[in-house]
Amino acid sequence: MTVKSLLLFTFTLGAMISCRTKFEKKEPNKRPNVVFILVDDLGYHDLSFTGSPFYETPNIDRLAQESMVFTQGYAASRVCSPSRASIMTGKFTARHGITDWIGAAYGEDWRKTNRHDKLLPADYEHALPDSEMTLAEALKNEGYKTFFGGKWHLGSKGSYPEDHGFDINVGGWESGSPKGGYFSPWKNPNLDNRFDGENLSMRLATETADFIRKHKDSSFFAFLSFYAVHGPIQTAQNKWEKYRSKASELGIKDRGYKMERVLPIRQVQDNPIYAGLVEHMDDAVGYLLNTLDELGLDDNTIILFTSDNGGVASGDNYSTSNLPLRGGKGYQWEGGIREPYFIKAPWLNTKGMTHDYPVIGTDFYPTILDLAEIELIPDQHTDGASLKPLLEGQQNLPERPLYWHYPHYGNQGGEPSSIIREGQWKLIHYWEDNRNELYDLQKDPEENQDVSNLNTEITKTLQLKLMEWLKSVDAKQPVKDTLYNDSLSQKRKAYMTSTLLPRLEQERLNVLSIDFEPNPDWWNSKVTTD
Repeated sequence: MTVKSLLLFTFTLGAMISCRTKFEKKEPNKRPNVVFILVDDLGYHDLSFTGSPFYETPNIDRLAQESMVFTQGYAASRVCSPSRASIMTGKFTARHGITDWIGAAYGEDWRKTNRHDKLLPADYEHALPDSEMTLAEALKNEGYKTFFGGKWHLGSKGSYPEDHGFDINVGGWESGSPKGGYFSPWKNPNLDNRFDGENLSMRLATETADFIRKHKDSSFFAFLSFYAVHGPIQTAQNKWEKYRSKASELGIKDRGYKMERVLPIRQVQDNPIYAGLVEHMDDAVGYLLNTLDELGLDDNTIILFTSDNGGVASGDNYSTSNLPLRGGKGYQWEGGIREPYFIKAPWLNTKGMTHDYPVIGTDFYPTILDLAEIELIPDQHTDGASLKPLLEGQQNLPERPLYWHYPHYGNQGGEPSSIIREGQWKLIHYWEDNRNELYDLQKDPEENQDVSNLNTEITKTLQLKLMEWLKSVDAKQPVKDTLYNDSLSQKRKAYMTSTLLPRLEQERLNVLSIDFEPNPDWWNSKVTTD
């Protein structure tokens, strides 16, 4: 018997091992519908609701105003695959084993990246383990119709959404980026091309809406997982024009970057391409919300909204700035893991409410089950807590430690490190030299001042707790690279400052110039006929 079958036997009321399988369903029982909206690489301040003066997101803002907004919401990882696996399993990354984006180099293969780093990154699980009882499987077993649309990135064929509890999969496969771009024709074996120039975000929203229309009379779980706003960043000409003009009106700064420890990092939100991509995604969210309203489903549908990691401020496309939070995607600081985090349970009085209790991606699993009055599965969602008491008005849940483990180097400049947050304190342990940073997030949410030397007992206590937890889950660690060459490493760092930084500044001004044109058809968005 598989572990997954044992979980079903233990936690499904009336289940009998002789006659049940993991996919047997109950009759629909009018439980609340669930719509989960996951955006890729969306930073905490990439919404007008969360303070962006540049991006415009009226539809997501509307959702936030109808939800409880968790002001200290976290992704379970600084990069995508681990974070997504934690949503699906309710477990921290070191426990389920997917600690880096699937496809990242590790071990001796890391040398082929020519990064010249001191450590060789640890290996990791390369697909969502079949032994895990996913959120989709837990809901499917209770009679829910299940749908997945968009980015999966949790394994190749044999570990697609349909292999982990989703009845329907539209667009989910091993790729972590939108192959072929954001305008049809794209290159996705699980998403057909209907007409040239179709926008990918809107297509995923319409597919989700079509599923909802078909199953409006039964309980459904729809997981809309946008490829946006991951690179390559692309938009239509009219949206670029809108945001280029807006950047000009706000005043284009002379400089948009500074050096972080490893790479340049973006300091301003003024990229009109990225702004257009964000708005395309927001348009798609609006379409989905309007569909729920039109079908009369809004009052009985739980909606959850978040991102899988911070906005890309370094590396990749240098898309956005997460200031005043430090860092961004791939980084160990708050800009890499702090996210928009909204939950709407319409029958609860949460409209317009906020909560500052620290919450994380693993909490979604038990919260959804609890809101749907489904028996919790504590042996599965081990690292999650139901937030239902907070949604019902309880002031706080018991204080608890949150853990992150990333024994890898990020493409964006992040360093191999592990993190514990408990109360106001956040400790980062670096694996290159075993040093610690300690931040008081209550006084210093921007992580400007490392106070480890001023709070030695707190630092010692948190480090011990972190190390004991990592040992308890058998967390994998990086190892020293015996071929490390410091002169090559210093040469690479010098290149970042002398060559890459000024090039990025010029590219930033290029996309803001009035005659900018990426190509004649604007990434396939401008369809012409002869």
